[in-house]
Amino acid sequence: MTQTKTYALGAHLSCAKGFLHMGKEAKDAGMNTMQFFLRNPRGAAAKPLDEADVAALRAFLAENGFAPVVAHAPYTLNPCSPDERVRELAGEMLADDLRRMEHLPGNFYNFHPGSRLKQPLETAVEAIAELLNRLLTPEMQTTVLLETMAGKGSEVGRSFSELHAILDRVELQEKVGVCLDTCHVWDAGYDIASNLDGVLEEFDREIGLRKLYCIHLNDSLNPCGSHKDRHALLGKGEIGMEALCRVVTHPQLRHLPFELETPTDTDGHASEIQAILQRIG
Repeated sequence: MTQTKTYALGAHLSCAKGFLHMGKEAKDAGMNTMQFFLRNPRGAAAKPLDEADVAALRAFLAENGFAPVVAHAPYTLNPCSPDERVRELAGEMLADDLRRMEHLPGNFYNFHPGSRLKQPLETAVEAIAELLNRLLTPEMQTTVLLETMAGKGSEVGRSFSELHAILDRVELQEKVGVCLDTCHVWDAGYDIASNLDGVLEEFDREIGLRKLYCIHLNDSLNPCGSHKDRHALLGKGEIGMEALCRVVTHPQLRHLPFELETPTDTDGHASEIQAILQRIG
Protein backbone atom coordinates (compact mmCIF):
# COMPACT_ATOMS: atom_id res chain seq x y z
CA MET A 1 0.00 0.00 0.00
CA THR A 2 2.70 2.46 -1.01
CA GLN A 3 0.16 5.13 -1.93
CA THR A 4 -0.66 5.71 1.75
CA LYS A 5 2.73 7.47 1.96
CA THR A 6 1.22 10.16 -0.29
CA TYR A 7 -2.33 10.24 1.09
CA ALA A 8 -3.13 9.93 4.79
CA LEU A 9 -6.13 7.59 4.89
CA GLY A 10 -7.63 6.06 8.01
CA ALA A 11 -10.87 5.32 9.78
CA HIS A 12 -12.56 5.40 13.14
CA LEU A 13 -11.26 2.56 15.31
CA SER A 14 -11.82 1.40 18.89
CA CYS A 15 -9.14 1.61 21.57
CA ALA A 16 -11.05 -0.79 23.85
CA LYS A 17 -8.27 -3.39 23.52
CA GLY A 18 -5.55 -0.82 24.06
CA PHE A 19 -3.95 2.05 22.17
CA LEU A 20 -1.03 0.08 20.76
CA HIS A 21 -3.40 -2.68 19.62
CA MET A 22 -5.45 -0.01 17.83
CA GLY A 23 -2.36 1.34 16.07
CA LYS A 24 -1.38 -2.12 14.87
CA GLU A 25 -4.94 -2.75 13.69
CA ALA A 26 -4.81 0.47 11.67
CA LYS A 27 -1.49 -0.46 10.06
CA ASP A 28 -2.70 -3.99 9.23
CA ALA A 29 -5.73 -2.45 7.51
CA GLY A 30 -3.52 -0.26 5.30
CA MET A 31 -4.12 2.94 7.24
CA ASN A 32 -1.59 5.58 8.12
CA THR A 33 -3.84 7.72 10.29
CA MET A 34 -6.88 6.94 12.46
CA GLN A 35 -9.56 8.38 14.68
CA PHE A 36 -10.82 7.14 18.07
CA PHE A 37 -12.83 8.03 21.17
CA LEU A 38 -11.09 8.63 24.48
CA ARG A 39 -14.27 7.78 26.42
CA ASN A 40 -17.76 6.36 26.00
CA PRO A 41 -19.08 8.09 22.85
CA ARG A 42 -22.69 7.99 24.08
CA GLY A 43 -21.95 8.86 27.69
CA ALA A 44 -19.27 10.47 29.79
CA ALA A 45 -17.29 7.67 31.45
CA ALA A 46 -13.59 7.20 30.69
CA LYS A 47 -11.23 4.45 31.79
CA PRO A 48 -8.02 5.39 33.60
CA LEU A 49 -5.33 6.22 31.07
CA ASP A 50 -2.60 3.60 30.65
CA GLU A 51 0.33 5.94 30.08
CA ALA A 52 2.70 3.10 29.08
CA ASP A 53 0.24 1.91 26.43
CA VAL A 54 -0.15 5.43 25.04
CA ALA A 55 3.65 5.85 24.99
CA ALA A 56 3.90 2.57 23.05
CA LEU A 57 1.36 3.87 20.54
CA ARG A 58 3.27 7.15 20.21
CA ALA A 59 6.45 5.25 19.36
CA PHE A 60 4.58 2.94 16.96
CA LEU A 61 3.04 5.87 15.06
CA ALA A 62 6.45 7.52 14.68
CA GLU A 63 8.16 4.31 13.59
CA ASN A 64 5.54 3.63 10.94
CA GLY A 65 5.27 7.13 9.52
CA PHE A 66 1.69 7.84 10.54
CA ALA A 67 0.14 11.19 9.79
CA PRO A 68 -1.51 13.03 12.71
CA VAL A 69 -4.32 11.09 14.38
CA VAL A 70 -7.64 12.40 15.67
CA ALA A 71 -9.41 11.90 18.98
CA HIS A 72 -13.16 12.52 18.77
CA ALA A 73 -15.21 13.97 21.61
CA PRO A 74 -18.26 12.01 22.80
CA TYR A 75 -21.52 12.86 21.08
CA THR A 76 -22.98 13.83 24.45
CA LEU A 77 -20.64 16.81 24.76
CA ASN A 78 -22.75 19.94 24.33
CA PRO A 79 -20.91 23.11 25.35
CA CYS A 80 -23.79 25.38 24.29
CA SER A 81 -26.67 23.62 26.03
CA PRO A 82 -29.13 25.88 27.87
CA ASP A 83 -28.81 23.42 30.78
CA GLU A 84 -26.01 24.62 33.05
CA ARG A 85 -25.13 21.10 34.26
CA VAL A 86 -24.82 19.85 30.67
CA ARG A 87 -22.44 22.73 29.92
CA GLU A 88 -20.44 21.96 33.06
CA LEU A 89 -20.18 18.30 32.06
CA ALA A 90 -18.98 19.33 28.60
CA GLY A 91 -16.26 21.41 30.20
CA GLU A 92 -15.21 18.57 32.48
CA MET A 93 -15.03 16.05 29.63
CA LEU A 94 -13.20 18.42 27.32
CA ALA A 95 -10.66 19.36 30.00
CA ASP A 96 -9.99 15.71 30.83
CA ASP A 97 -9.71 14.68 27.18
CA LEU A 98 -7.24 17.48 26.48
CA ARG A 99 -5.13 16.36 29.45
CA ARG A 100 -5.14 12.84 27.98
CA MET A 101 -4.17 14.14 24.55
CA GLU A 102 -0.99 15.66 25.95
CA HIS A 103 0.32 12.07 26.01
CA LEU A 104 -0.10 12.11 22.19
CA PRO A 105 1.39 15.53 21.40
CA GLY A 106 1.01 17.08 17.99
CA ASN A 107 -2.32 15.51 17.13
CA PHE A 108 -5.96 16.64 16.86
CA TYR A 109 -9.04 16.63 19.07
CA ASN A 110 -12.34 17.05 17.22
CA PHE A 111 -15.75 17.93 18.65
CA HIS A 112 -19.27 18.80 17.50
CA PRO A 113 -20.06 22.41 18.45
CA GLY A 114 -23.34 21.30 20.03
CA SER A 115 -27.06 22.06 19.86
CA ARG A 116 -28.44 25.41 20.98
CA LEU A 117 -32.05 24.19 21.27
CA LYS A 118 -34.21 27.33 21.68
CA GLN A 119 -31.37 29.72 22.48
CA PRO A 120 -30.29 32.45 20.07
CA LEU A 121 -27.32 31.47 17.93
CA GLU A 122 -25.24 34.29 19.43
CA THR A 123 -25.70 32.87 22.94
CA ALA A 124 -24.55 29.43 21.80
CA VAL A 125 -21.54 30.83 19.93
CA GLU A 126 -20.46 32.79 23.01
CA ALA A 127 -20.78 29.70 25.23
CA ILE A 128 -18.60 27.55 22.96
CA ALA A 129 -15.94 30.24 22.58
CA GLU A 130 -15.94 30.93 26.33
CA LEU A 131 -15.25 27.28 27.08
CA LEU A 132 -12.39 27.14 24.58
CA ASN A 133 -10.88 30.32 25.96
CA ARG A 134 -11.07 28.88 29.46
CA LEU A 135 -9.42 25.55 28.59
CA LEU A 136 -6.91 26.25 25.84
CA THR A 137 -3.39 27.13 26.97
CA PRO A 138 -0.24 28.25 25.15
CA GLU A 139 1.59 25.14 26.39
CA MET A 140 -0.84 22.51 25.10
CA GLN A 141 0.33 20.44 22.14
CA THR A 142 -3.08 19.51 20.74
CA THR A 143 -5.03 21.37 18.05
CA VAL A 144 -8.77 21.44 18.82
CA LEU A 145 -11.05 21.14 15.81
CA LEU A 146 -14.65 22.24 15.35
CA GLU A 147 -16.53 19.90 13.02
CA THR A 148 -18.75 21.07 10.18
CA MET A 149 -22.31 19.94 10.89
CA ALA A 150 -25.27 18.89 8.72
CA GLY A 151 -27.71 21.35 10.28
CA LYS A 152 -30.00 18.76 11.85
CA GLY A 153 -32.32 20.31 14.43
CA SER A 154 -30.61 23.14 16.29
CA GLU A 155 -27.00 22.09 15.58
CA VAL A 156 -24.44 24.85 15.64
CA GLY A 157 -21.86 24.75 12.84
CA ARG A 158 -24.18 24.13 9.91
CA SER A 159 -22.45 26.85 7.91
CA PHE A 160 -18.92 28.09 7.52
CA SER A 161 -20.05 31.46 8.84
CA GLU A 162 -21.28 29.89 12.09
CA LEU A 163 -17.93 28.19 12.62
CA HIS A 164 -16.17 31.46 11.79
CA ALA A 165 -18.23 33.22 14.47
CA ILE A 166 -16.91 30.78 17.10
CA LEU A 167 -13.31 30.72 15.90
CA ASP A 168 -13.18 34.50 15.67
CA ARG A 169 -13.81 34.71 19.43
CA VAL A 170 -11.03 32.28 20.39
CA GLU A 171 -7.98 33.98 21.85
CA LEU A 172 -5.35 31.32 21.09
CA GLN A 173 -5.93 31.08 17.35
CA GLU A 174 -3.01 28.70 16.82
CA LYS A 175 -4.76 26.05 18.96
CA VAL A 176 -8.00 25.78 16.96
CA GLY A 177 -9.14 24.75 13.51
CA VAL A 178 -11.80 22.88 11.57
CA CYS A 179 -12.55 19.29 10.56
CA LEU A 180 -14.64 19.17 7.38
CA ASP A 181 -17.07 16.25 7.18
CA THR A 182 -18.05 15.53 3.56
CA CYS A 183 -21.44 14.04 4.50
CA HIS A 184 -22.21 16.93 6.83
CA VAL A 185 -21.31 19.74 4.43
CA TRP A 186 -23.23 18.00 1.64
CA ASP A 187 -26.29 17.61 3.86
CA ALA A 188 -25.86 21.24 4.93
CA GLY A 189 -26.17 22.35 1.30
CA TYR A 190 -22.57 22.63 0.09
CA ASP A 191 -22.39 20.86 -3.28
CA ILE A 192 -18.94 19.26 -3.11
CA ALA A 193 -19.86 16.89 -5.96
CA SER A 194 -20.32 19.46 -8.72
CA ASN A 195 -18.73 22.57 -7.19
CA LEU A 196 -15.87 21.52 -4.92
CA ASP A 197 -13.72 24.50 -5.90
CA GLY A 198 -16.55 26.88 -5.14
CA VAL A 199 -17.16 25.31 -1.73
CA LEU A 200 -13.46 25.56 -0.86
CA GLU A 201 -13.37 29.17 -2.03
CA GLU A 202 -16.27 29.94 0.32
CA PHE A 203 -14.52 28.12 3.17
CA ASP A 204 -11.39 30.15 2.49
CA ARG A 205 -13.34 33.43 2.52
CA GLU A 206 -15.21 32.61 5.73
CA ILE A 207 -12.59 30.73 7.75
CA GLY A 208 -9.36 30.35 5.77
CA LEU A 209 -8.08 27.07 4.36
CA ARG A 210 -5.07 27.40 6.67
CA LYS A 211 -7.50 26.51 9.50
CA LEU A 212 -8.60 23.24 7.87
CA TYR A 213 -6.70 20.37 9.51
CA CYS A 214 -8.69 17.19 8.85
CA ILE A 215 -11.36 15.65 6.60
CA HIS A 216 -14.04 13.15 7.61
CA LEU A 217 -14.52 11.23 4.37
CA ASN A 218 -18.08 9.95 4.15
CA ASP A 219 -20.77 9.51 1.54
CA SER A 220 -24.35 10.57 2.31
CA LEU A 221 -27.66 8.74 2.02
CA ASN A 222 -29.43 12.03 1.40
CA PRO A 223 -29.59 14.67 -1.34
CA CYS A 224 -27.60 17.86 -0.96
CA GLY A 225 -29.19 20.25 1.53
CA SER A 226 -31.29 17.62 3.34
CA HIS A 227 -29.93 18.51 6.82
CA LYS A 228 -30.29 14.87 7.95
CA ASP A 229 -26.75 13.55 8.65
CA ARG A 230 -26.93 9.92 7.51
CA HIS A 231 -23.55 8.54 6.49
CA ALA A 232 -23.16 6.04 3.65
CA LEU A 233 -20.37 3.79 2.42
CA LEU A 234 -18.05 5.50 -0.03
CA GLY A 235 -19.63 5.37 -3.49
CA LYS A 236 -22.94 4.09 -2.13
CA GLY A 237 -24.55 7.45 -1.50
CA GLU A 238 -25.56 10.69 -3.16
CA ILE A 239 -22.06 12.23 -3.27
CA GLY A 240 -20.45 9.32 -5.11
CA MET A 241 -16.97 7.83 -5.25
CA GLU A 242 -15.76 10.00 -8.12
CA ALA A 243 -16.53 13.20 -6.21
CA LEU A 244 -15.00 11.86 -2.98
CA CYS A 245 -11.81 10.92 -4.80
CA ARG A 246 -11.65 14.49 -6.10
CA VAL A 247 -11.77 15.63 -2.48
CA VAL A 248 -8.84 13.36 -1.57
CA THR A 249 -6.71 14.45 -4.53
CA HIS A 250 -7.58 18.16 -4.49
CA PRO A 251 -4.33 20.20 -4.36
CA GLN A 252 -5.57 22.18 -1.36
CA LEU A 253 -6.68 19.10 0.58
CA ARG A 254 -4.46 16.16 -0.35
CA HIS A 255 -1.95 16.86 2.43
CA LEU A 256 -4.60 16.45 5.18
CA PRO A 257 -5.49 13.30 7.14
CA PHE A 258 -8.72 11.69 5.87
CA GLU A 259 -10.77 9.70 8.40
CA LEU A 260 -13.58 7.39 7.27
CA GLU A 261 -16.71 7.27 9.46
CA THR A 262 -18.69 5.02 7.15
CA PRO A 263 -21.10 2.36 8.49
CA THR A 264 -18.83 -0.70 8.31
CA ASP A 265 -16.09 -2.49 10.26
CA THR A 266 -12.30 -2.34 9.98
CA ASP A 267 -12.21 -4.84 7.11
CA GLY A 268 -14.81 -2.75 5.30
CA HIS A 269 -12.80 0.40 5.85
CA ALA A 270 -9.70 -1.36 4.52
CA SER A 271 -11.63 -2.25 1.36
CA GLU A 272 -12.83 1.33 0.96
CA ILE A 273 -9.27 2.65 1.29
CA GLN A 274 -8.10 0.14 -1.33
CA ALA A 275 -10.89 1.27 -3.63
CA ILE A 276 -9.85 4.92 -3.25
CA LEU A 277 -6.20 4.15 -3.94
CA GLN A 278 -7.03 2.06 -6.99
CA ARG A 279 -9.04 4.94 -8.43
CA ILE A 280 -6.55 7.71 -7.76
CA GLY A 281 -3.55 5.64 -8.82
